[in-house]
Amino acid sequence: MNSSNGSIKDLLRSIKELKGSHVKKLIDHKIREFKKVGKGSSEELFKELCFCILTANFNAERAIKIQKEIGNGFLTLSEEQLARRLKKLGYRYPNSRARYIVEARRYKGLLKSIIKSSKDGNELRRWLVKNIRGIGYKEASHFLRNIGYDDFAIIDFHILDLLVKHQLVKRPRTMTKRRYIEIEKALRKIAKILNLSLAELDMYLWYMETGKVLK
Repeated sequence: MNSSNGSIKDLLRSIKELKGSHVKKLIDHKIREFKKVGKGSSEELFKELCFCILTANFNAERAIKIQKEIGNGFLTLSEEQLARRLKKLGYRYPNSRARYIVEARRYKGLLKSIIKSSKDGNELRRWLVKNIRGIGYKEASHFLRNIGYDDFAIIDFHILDLLVKHQLVKRPRTMTKRRYIEIEKALRKIAKILNLSLAELDMYLWYMETGKVLK
């Protein structure tokens, strides 16, 4: 799916072509699914948060399969049991992620009320990064997107590669909070030109790099 180096005009043209294809229907359907997830219980929201914890430095498709396999185990398994399940399922960091998930359970019955009490998505993202181990700006943005918020960018290596390739940003040595916000602003400008939300734009960009529409 990769192309040679291009400009912002090339990128805009490619996305416009995708908007006129079958991909739009797939992405629109996925966005509706995210909004349904956001209306779920605190426990359902917590399981989605666990998925986002698992995606850090790991393959998204494999994380989706692991999430389905473990299911309610995210709510009930001991740290040792969860680590064993993750290891058996081929997860790369079973011990540390099991620990993060078990620590985060203090909020598993409170997530819905925490979300409702947050004045906006930015406040909620800051809360997630501050209070949930294993959640940085990318993972927090991923969680917010997956529960129906549409104004946050998930800047993983796929998206970053595409932006660098089209000369929109320079590759950062480390992804600091400040750099993340700067790149997100650049993406927001592109989304505005294309009349897309950041959530939609992210999925189009991800499709360009992977040929897939996931979550």
